[in-house]
Amino acid sequence: MGIFNRTVNKAAISPQPTKAAAAGSTSYYTNSVNNGGAQMIGQYYSYIEGPARNRAMSVPTISRARDLMASVIGCMNLKMYTEMWNGEEMEKMPLAPRTWLRRIDPTLPNNFILSWTFDDLFFFGRAFWYITSRTADGYPASFTRLPAAMIQTLDQSGPVWFAPSKQIIFQGGELDPKDVVQFLSPIQGIIYMSEQSVATALKLEAARYRNSSSAIPAGILRQTGGEPLSAQELADLAAAFNAARETNQTAALNEYVSYTETQTSPDKMLLIDSAEFQAMEMARLCNIPPYLAGISVGSYSYQSSAESRMDLWTFGVRAYADCIAGTLSQNSILPNGTYVEFDVEQYLTGEYSMGDDRDTQTEITERVELPS
Repeated sequence: MGIFNRTVNKAAISPQPTKAAAAGSTSYYTNSVNNGGAQMIGQYYSYIEGPARNRAMSVPTISRARDLMASVIGCMNLKMYTEMWNGEEMEKMPLAPRTWLRRIDPTLPNNFILSWTFDDLFFFGRAFWYITSRTADGYPASFTRLPAAMIQTLDQSGPVWFAPSKQIIFQGGELDPKDVVQFLSPIQGIIYMSEQSVATALKLEAARYRNSSSAIPAGILRQTGGEPLSAQELADLAAAFNAARETNQTAALNEYVSYTETQTSPDKMLLIDSAEFQAMEMARLCNIPPYLAGISVGSYSYQSSAESRMDLWTFGVRAYADCIAGTLSQNSILPNGTYVEFDVEQYLTGEYSMGDDRDTQTEITERVELPS
């Protein structure tokens, strides 16, 4: 058996990018004569995230769940691997990453595009990237994200997506499916599967807002006998009574006037019990442990921050991370036999930073054992 060291650098794996523009086109986003929708890519003034998504984000628990999981997706690096038989089993071997793994969109950090890709998967159940350039070997070299709220698919109406669409419309124009990376979440988008729950939460928040703005008197002065007082006399009596209370003086009432405190508590006014129940429902909807959203969960507790990270990863983030990594490992994006994974170990151990977008040349030395 012979053993040797082989150095693999990024240039050997990622050929120089080439623009994917059609002849005569002024936009590098266009690579097909019939790719009309590509003309609107990059016109950010017209980009939207959708009213249904924005309404859901106004629910505090949904906003908290979204931000927690998006921050996890955004903080993890994507790494590239292959597998090799070591005589007993298939062994995962790290590879120097293709250029786009360090900078998916040349104009944006990976933290941003990955977080918002998760956002689309979370709310709509699918996400879209458009291939903006390719390497000399035909594989993608860079991408840009297309908001899922702006995509129509003529061959699938949803809300369940069964396969990548072959008829994609963006801003009224058709896109070539070969130039679009389609991420399909294993979890249905929350704006489709729980419209009533989200609507109930929004109505509850509206009721709490109205109650918080209502001016309810602290008490009531009631005349119980004697000659009826005029409206002005009642107003003067109430003003004198309030002034005495504000200055901690003694307030005097005669036998014909009584004072009764209003029997309304802040908890009832702000519908605290209903709000806690609705927050629990939203945590279930978002697939996160309730305690991570600041919801009281009785006797349940976690022992360490490491366990809380594991809970968030296991119950909430992992399905979306696997969807993103699996989609980016397809043979139309990476050479056959290679794949990408998120570096989840750094996140679970707390040894991570918010994205690593450094354009560095990476050299990896592989130990390859050859048969004698």
